[in-house]
Amino acid sequence: MTDQPNTQPLPLAGIRVIDYSHFLAGPHLSRCLAAMGAEVIKVERPKEGDAGRAHPIFVKGQSGYFLQQNMGKQGLCVNLKDPRGLELLQKLVATADVFVENYRPGSLDKLGLGYAELSRINPRLVYCSISAYGHTGPDSPRPGFGLIAEAKSGCMAQLGNPGEAPPLMRMPLGDMYTAMHGVAAVCAALYGRGSTGRGRHIDLALYDCLVSMHDYAVQRYTLSNGTEIPVQTGSVMPDSTIYGAFSAKDGNLVIAAQVDDAWKRLARLIGGEALESDRRFLDPASRNANHRAAEAYVRDWVSAQPSAKACIALLDAAGVPCAPVQSIDEVIADPQVAARNMIIEQDHPILGKVKLANLPFRFSDCDATPKTAAPLLGQHNRPIAEALGYAPADIERMVGDGVLYAEEAVSS
Repeated sequence: MTDQPNTQPLPLAGIRVIDYSHFLAGPHLSRCLAAMGAEVIKVERPKEGDAGRAHPIFVKGQSGYFLQQNMGKQGLCVNLKDPRGLELLQKLVATADVFVENYRPGSLDKLGLGYAELSRINPRLVYCSISAYGHTGPDSPRPGFGLIAEAKSGCMAQLGNPGEAPPLMRMPLGDMYTAMHGVAAVCAALYGRGSTGRGRHIDLALYDCLVSMHDYAVQRYTLSNGTEIPVQTGSVMPDSTIYGAFSAKDGNLVIAAQVDDAWKRLARLIGGEALESDRRFLDPASRNANHRAAEAYVRDWVSAQPSAKACIALLDAAGVPCAPVQSIDEVIADPQVAARNMIIEQDHPILGKVKLANLPFRFSDCDATPKTAAPLLGQHNRPIAEALGYAPADIERMVGDGVLYAEEAVSS
């Protein structure tokens, strides 16, 4: 017996999260928790707010970057340098289950918002810290962003063509991968709290996460006693033949035929029985040893076809894994993206209808699609303060004194 679709509560319903983070890794982590049903309260500083609000693209003064990573949250804008603002946040912490921050280690201790202080207020609090290098080690005090971790981790050294500066990934691998580890760690800590009754501190580093992501480079080096170091190989992977990108007459496509069955189907398609039985390519080791010859066969075949679409049709018919290299307009128009609801439309109080990328969570009996747009700066100051027991007169004084701040578009 199964439940009817979308009728059950989301998995994290009843969990309250305080998001005191900025830019990407922390906000993406808390955005994921919000999509899973948590109540997420984003805490920002007066006037500027999250630094992500200053990141393009801008429409009517609103940042698309901010909208993407902060949907489904409530917005609280409070001056924590004023004792009344700090007291308000500490009262909020006492009601929370999770606190997310991504400042340089030690920064929040100075504000009275470090784990030691907040766990005294709320021993059940799960406190998740994200930083470039973590809270221990010689690099711990150093600032950093995803790019820094991508360079340091050995990821970038394998990108691009030999002898050229490696290209930027153009997608925030370090931040997003760390955020997803944060989602897993927070959920694990919440589960563990059920038996211990106590929260704990989670210390995540962008650098650690990317080092852990190496699927073969680390063991290739260590198991070869340091004699083999993966290097730049351009658009193909000589250690996984055939696995790479190829140029057709009107565009590019990728082919993944590195396993025996897929290679045999590809070889039969592009060179008939002679290529399928060619001893140079009979197993992975042989293909890797002769990767340039194998890649040449594939390049010649792809370039001889009338179009990338024609290549893909033939490869699909032969059962060879492949795909076009799509630009973002093609991604948004892709029927598969539509079928999976990966582009969602939301109502924004200033911009009207906005379309943004969804998250990939799919549950059998509930809908994890975010229902609300990212908050305006200070949009929920009053209801949050009221829920904490502040009288209307006290709230008005804090608004008048700038302890609580909201942008002009927030109704009074």
